[in-house]
Amino acid sequence: MQKNSLNKTNAPTPSDIPTRAPSSFGSRTSDAKARPATFARPTRDAVTTIRDDGSRLFLHPADVQGRFTRARIWSGWVLIAIYLLLPWIDIGGHPAVFLDIGARRFHLFGLTFAFQDIWMLFFGITGLGFCLFLVTALLGRVWCGWACPQTVFLDHVYRRIERLFEGDPTARRALDTAPWTATKIIRRGGKHLLYVIVSATIAHLFLAYFVSIPQLWAMMHEAPAEHWAAFVFVALFTAILYGNFAWFREQLCLIICPYGRLQSVLIDDHSLIVGYDAKRGEPRGKLGIPDAGACVDCNRCVRVCPTGIDIRQGLQLECIGCAACIDACDEVMTKINRPKGLIRYDSLAGFRGEKTRWIRPRVVMYAALLAVGAAVATIAFSTVRPANAQVTRLGGAPYFVDDHFVRNQFLVRLVNKRDHAQRFALTLSDPTLIVSGWNEPIEVPALAEDVRPLVVQAPLEHYRGPTAIVMTLSDPDGTFTLTQTINFTGPAPSTLKKKTP
Repeated sequence: MQKNSLNKTNAPTPSDIPTRAPSSFGSRTSDAKARPATFARPTRDAVTTIRDDGSRLFLHPADVQGRFTRARIWSGWVLIAIYLLLPWIDIGGHPAVFLDIGARRFHLFGLTFAFQDIWMLFFGITGLGFCLFLVTALLGRVWCGWACPQTVFLDHVYRRIERLFEGDPTARRALDTAPWTATKIIRRGGKHLLYVIVSATIAHLFLAYFVSIPQLWAMMHEAPAEHWAAFVFVALFTAILYGNFAWFREQLCLIICPYGRLQSVLIDDHSLIVGYDAKRGEPRGKLGIPDAGACVDCNRCVRVCPTGIDIRQGLQLECIGCAACIDACDEVMTKINRPKGLIRYDSLAGFRGEKTRWIRPRVVMYAALLAVGAAVATIAFSTVRPANAQVTRLGGAPYFVDDHFVRNQFLVRLVNKRDHAQRFALTLSDPTLIVSGWNEPIEVPALAEDVRPLVVQAPLEHYRGPTAIVMTLSDPDGTFTLTQTINFTGPAPSTLKKKTP
């Protein structure tokens, strides 16, 4: 599998990278008996996790400590806590986020939206898209390394379980090649059992966003056949999560997720990235070697990378911006009394010694589109009412005429989106029209709908031909007003005059 380097002009070429003894790095052959279970030396021409024969090379990133790692741990646990707690937090009688598809109601932080309001999802999706574009143009792949659920759960949950059962990376690589003894079975079995439990927990909580915690708890106390659709969903979602976090892992970022490939068009030379200062680091050499750069070629940055790249080879699509290599390099620089920042957050322009420009055309364009979208969304959201009304004409003849009236028949569908019952009083813009079926306000229960016939009659002496009338539905307490324009049809007035005695 070939990979693309997003920017090769500022990265050292393969000839600039010093070679290393084969004993330190595993070869890219699939002959597991001929080599220890290490990792292949990264190149810019192929994905590190796939050997030359196409077989999978599993990564075991080394542990790292540092300011960015600590910040990512805190942010990761905050995001996990938000995911776990939202279905439990009650706001206005409903969970903070409750997408009740069965009842066609969506409750978001105290606001209730009916299925008829699904058009607002357009603003949510486009807003997230432009926001991601803007953040990427400014801060690179900060989403991937800090907030993506794949990274958050993999780094802060599943890999911690792996370390708990199998030890550090060296111990895990040794366990990979060790024979299947009772100890290996217990360690691997315990790890995968906990993987399944965690995956099932995540899947059940995800379902709670659609059925609520009380309903989910009730389902769990009944036979699977009673709620077979939910049971199948949780089973499949658990299997997908387990397969992803136990085996697929970084391949999701490298193969499936399109975001890594999109970054080549979203960022430019002034976007913030994780990079290597080649001017300061090259030529590499061990301590004490004359004229050597700051990089001592310890490969610590490679060993901690969760996607198996060498950041010293330049910006690559596999880099998720997690900053693990920054903490690893800073740790080494501190030990050898050299300044930190050989690997750091900076722009490609900054690595060339130029000034980073934060305000530039693409940033202005993304910000403008986001601002316009936010303004339009605000206006659109302001039109949302606590109820909806739809008027349709009954089937059959569009109108009826007798000796006294021209009659039109409609069907009015009312949707109450509030958590309490509401009353609706109906009035028409033409006071000469007579309404039948709506003489008194109609009450619609909470989060329910009601369909009522509406008969509108025009006395012949006041009939002036087909016209548009405005129907108004209002709460008798004056809290809201709904308006609909309907067409009152009928024959030509001259025809009626001939029939009138």
